[in-house]
Amino acid sequence: MNANGVHTYESRIRRTAVRLHPRARLAGTALGCAVLSLALTAAPAAAGGKQSVQPHWDRVGHAALAPRDGWGAATTGTTGGAAADAAHTSVVTSRAELVAALGGKNSGNGSNATPKIIYVKGTIDLNTDDAGTALSCADYATDGYNLADYLAAYNQQTWGTDRVPTGPLEDARKASQQKQAAQVQIRVGSNTTLVGIDGKARILGGGLLVKNVDNVIIRNLTFEDAADCFPAWDPTDDATGNWNSEYDSLALATATHVWVDHNTFTDGRNPDSAQPLHLGRPYQVHDGQLDITNGSDYVTASWNVFKDHDKTNLVGSSNSSTVDPGHLRVTFHHNKWDSTIQRAPRVRFGQVDVYNNHYVVDNPGEYEYSWGVGKESQIVAEHNYFTLTRGAKAAQAIHNWGGTAITASGNLVNGVRTDIVGAFNAANPDLALGTDAGWTPTLRAQVTPTALLPAVVGLLSGAGRL
Repeated sequence: MNANGVHTYESRIRRTAVRLHPRARLAGTALGCAVLSLALTAAPAAAGGKQSVQPHWDRVGHAALAPRDGWGAATTGTTGGAAADAAHTSVVTSRAELVAALGGKNSGNGSNATPKIIYVKGTIDLNTDDAGTALSCADYATDGYNLADYLAAYNQQTWGTDRVPTGPLEDARKASQQKQAAQVQIRVGSNTTLVGIDGKARILGGGLLVKNVDNVIIRNLTFEDAADCFPAWDPTDDATGNWNSEYDSLALATATHVWVDHNTFTDGRNPDSAQPLHLGRPYQVHDGQLDITNGSDYVTASWNVFKDHDKTNLVGSSNSSTVDPGHLRVTFHHNKWDSTIQRAPRVRFGQVDVYNNHYVVDNPGEYEYSWGVGKESQIVAEHNYFTLTRGAKAAQAIHNWGGTAITASGNLVNGVRTDIVGAFNAANPDLALGTDAGWTPTLRAQVTPTALLPAVVGLLSGAGRL
């Protein structure tokens, strides 16, 4: 146990290794995961407003990010709502209770800096009204918007391919999207800790917006299906056009000192792969799972699972951003990217430390890349493990989005030490990258031997493992 009252992951790994049969340790079996989950999970208190929770969850709720644990520990560190009093400690089970605990009114909750600890119990469906009644896409449609008319107005034959949609139907789509956003994007203020208190705590149908704030901790939650009912058609996006959606499961914008830990991000029963084709392109209803933009800084993302998703993690807003340079210092460690397609992460400008993560690629036909080396990005990617199925290549792990260099060392591909930058450069000589990102990470609280990552990350990452 460290000075913050939290068992270190190193000690937990040792205890787990002792308890489990060696084959279970290496394979990360369902039985081993179940045993570990039972060992690490305590029954929560009953839900319903301000109340106490059992001692285990009380310790988790008051925990701060450990010293040296990634960029989130820099300068003032990240303590979230650790200073909250009893009046600002709540257990919530619905969207209305969550909004109330965050301050009372969603549109203004982002400015509520009162220290607060919020324990989430069960599923909170964000597509509900204040009475808990389910809302559908039809409930958000406004100003005469409907998809059939939108497709007819902006198809390639009618509208063309050299300009973005404008006019009454595009205005109606935007208004409908903004109406949904007001309901499903939940604003989180400074000095807040959000913790799921059982293995089933879930944010469904939307996400959290951490914008213009400092000092936030989000742990032990499953984020599922932040679906946009009103994607935008852009015929100028690539050669064939694309649909682009708006909402992230967790969006950090101009946010500092944020710790995102032991969460699971998934599209659940509504994957992009199941969406129809409209205007000849997949009707993509999901954006990012965890995006870090608009000059956000000092972020640690640890022990999370990102799964079955396309555009997973974006760091940096755009190549023309004037607020991102000099910021976007982010650490990703002990995360699992499981069957994701791209952006794990894609980076512009930031000094991003990507170490001790496990990448599982079992969809080689869809897989595009993991590390996106963008404009002025400084990615250090070390001691990561790639599990690639037949047909996937190490060279696919990188995409050059206009960057110049990436430091990558100590990485294993299917158990073999591999020079991933060298593989990329050999396959893409016209896009070759340098091998020195220009800085050396110093904020690493724990480095796990790379060969152990499939077992360690498999057993300890994601919601329900805290």
